[in-house]
Amino acid sequence: MKRPALFFVFVTIAAVLIIAIGRNPPDLEMLRARLEGVSAWRADRPVFVAATFFLAYVAVTALSLPLAVWMTLAAGALFGFWWGLALVSFASTTGATLAFLASRYLLSDWVHEKFGSRLTAITEGMRRDGPFYLFTLRLIPAIPFFAINLLMGLTPIRALTFYLVSQAGMLAGTAVYVNAGTQLAQLDSLSGILSLPLLLSFALLGIFPWVARFVLGLVKRRRVYSGWTRPARYDRNLVVIGAGAAGLVSAYIAAAVKARVTLVEAHKMGGDCLNYGCVPSKALIRSAKLARQIRHADQYGLTASVPDYSFGKVFERIRAVVAAIEPHDSAERYQGLGVEVLQGYAKLIDPWTVEITDADGASRRLTSRAVILATGAAPFVPPLPGLDEVGYLTSDTLWDAMGTRDAAPKRLVVLGGGAIGCELAQSFARLGSEVTQIEMLPRILHREDEEVAALVKASMEADGVTVLTGHKGVRLGTDSKGKWIEVEADGTTSRIAFDDILVAVGRAARLNGYGLEDLGIATGRVIETNEFLETKYPNILAAGDVAGPYQFTHTAAHQAWFASVNALFGTFKRFKADYRVIPWATFTDPEVARAGLNEQEAREKGIAYEVTRYGIDDLDRAIADGTAHGFVKVLTPPGKDRILGVTIAGEHAGDLMAEFVLAMKHGLGLGKILGTIHSYPTLAEANKFAAGEWRKAHVNARALAFLERFHTWRRG
Repeated sequence: MKRPALFFVFVTIAAVLIIAIGRNPPDLEMLRARLEGVSAWRADRPVFVAATFFLAYVAVTALSLPLAVWMTLAAGALFGFWWGLALVSFASTTGATLAFLASRYLLSDWVHEKFGSRLTAITEGMRRDGPFYLFTLRLIPAIPFFAINLLMGLTPIRALTFYLVSQAGMLAGTAVYVNAGTQLAQLDSLSGILSLPLLLSFALLGIFPWVARFVLGLVKRRRVYSGWTRPARYDRNLVVIGAGAAGLVSAYIAAAVKARVTLVEAHKMGGDCLNYGCVPSKALIRSAKLARQIRHADQYGLTASVPDYSFGKVFERIRAVVAAIEPHDSAERYQGLGVEVLQGYAKLIDPWTVEITDADGASRRLTSRAVILATGAAPFVPPLPGLDEVGYLTSDTLWDAMGTRDAAPKRLVVLGGGAIGCELAQSFARLGSEVTQIEMLPRILHREDEEVAALVKASMEADGVTVLTGHKGVRLGTDSKGKWIEVEADGTTSRIAFDDILVAVGRAARLNGYGLEDLGIATGRVIETNEFLETKYPNILAAGDVAGPYQFTHTAAHQAWFASVNALFGTFKRFKADYRVIPWATFTDPEVARAGLNEQEAREKGIAYEVTRYGIDDLDRAIADGTAHGFVKVLTPPGKDRILGVTIAGEHAGDLMAEFVLAMKHGLGLGKILGTIHSYPTLAEANKFAAGEWRKAHVNARALAFLERFHTWRRG
């Protein structure tokens, strides 16, 4: 018998007993009559009666029968206050723990499989504050104890913790009823036991741990800020350092709620995404894709030809695209929204003071109740011998350097096989460069599944990229023939000649020059923050690439909401940053998009899963568009349609992923996607067809056999 079914058997037994008791409910007269007979028996065999009473009380509590109050009164009448209190206290806690363990063993796995990510917040809250919640609930008589026992069994609270906290939490109420039992002869009704003042006392006792915790928090904050002098008043409610995605959104939110906010940027408004990353790279990718389509126009019934283009005009278009989007992130726009925008370098002087130095060296200081660090990240340049001497490009310097040229580099080496390296390597190959990509790991896009990396690699090689995986750059230099890089693979070395080298091995958070070390704010690869994005000082927060754990523009904007709200209103209510469903995309051709787990991560974490796959080569719209390649791959728990993760490889994969992100965020399974109408013919139908593949794989064979016989019978 399955565990949930066994649980419901016990519930049924308990329900039958409760109904039976309800037909002849106990009262004080019945209790007094029963105790007269037991009292004489107790005088003869005190240990046996006490043990029997203890076991009976455990059973009553474990089965949640409505007899606990009466038995507690009986304990006081039979054994006196102290012995009665000891018996009831330990018996009730033991019975409650048995119910707790039964719920955990019989129900927990089933409930978590069914509701999955929707319980994540509750689980984390209980892991952190479970004892406080439990103690408070035990002191509120209005909440049925059996419900507490069963629900706590579904949480990660430890059994020993549950036992000890329950023992302490139920002690006060138990003492009241045991004491009433010692005066059973004078007791007229149960209503006289719990007076309003007593109930209020219990409530205050339950609140005490939370008050104590709040006071401890205040003491901790005072200790953190000791040695610093807090300003008597503040110039600003919020100062935001950095005007990239995280900084812009933080400033926008602060202005929207009428806070006085200053945004400080040392370089260009819009940060890396607008000026060096997402926007210019996508403009380049689009031009390169069009060049490929011209080269392969015969696939569409047109005449194929070598694209005749001006490299300078390609970069002129890139600059025009950036210029068209620039007003969205401009200082003028944000000043119009109510944000004070200052150009300069910001440095923390103390937890509330920011010094801003402009290009001329003039400085000013602003005090602020809160500060958000949104300083972003910059390309990481490895310490390769000879790299500085030969000169190199990064994803930051590429655009200005290439923008002055008339032709694409003849020979380009791309160092790194991540998303940036793959996107730029493929684009330059499509524009005519001879591209060699060097990656020291066994494959490119190492965070994706092997088949995804293989698909992208094959596409890049078809565009002319030489992809060298398992190769490590050793040193660089020049000779009579020009520049070269020496690489090592399988113990042997070789040299690759190049005209330009693009370093794309990752990005590192900008941590220096902001006064973090002077304030003792901890940093590693990123600024260390808690779940509320607070640093060592609760009024100094971090968001975006500098805070990690993701380096995506959309994640930076997402974090900015939590950082700004916690910065402005954290005294009253704080919100934990939510990373449950984070999508990301690599804009190669084919595009790769992912949300949640892929097979590689599921195996590493030991998570059971099954794979549903739909090949986009079967999709009508993809066939019509000439983009019939790639797939949609969905991971679900075995036998369930709950979505653990999705990987899409194909045309507009990043756009297609949005439907799955919505479904995962709100706990919708593949059945809901299958039941949603999708326009025909669209690429989005791939999502529905993937859900259909899951349904076909989980059809009940017995039901189909029955239906076949039914229809045979209907035909006569």
